[in-house]
Amino acid sequence: MIFKVFYQESILEVPVRERTQTLYMEANTEEEVRKSLADRGYNVEFVTPLSDKALSYDKTNDPDFKLEQA
Repeated sequence: MIFKVFYQESILEVPVRERTQTLYMEANTEEEVRKSLADRGYNVEFVTPLSDKALSYDKTNDPDFKLEQA
């Protein structure tokens, strides 16, 4: 399953919507995604599974699209 992760670069900063980053990760569960990101120091705001249509849209419209493995 592919998840879209919304995060801030630093866990020490107050979340600001304009600085929210996204990444895409292939994993079995949301918990697996969060565990694999724990050592990066990100402030993970939201993790959501993507439907096939949403994934196709993001691949087409996000110039920074890159799929990571959990």
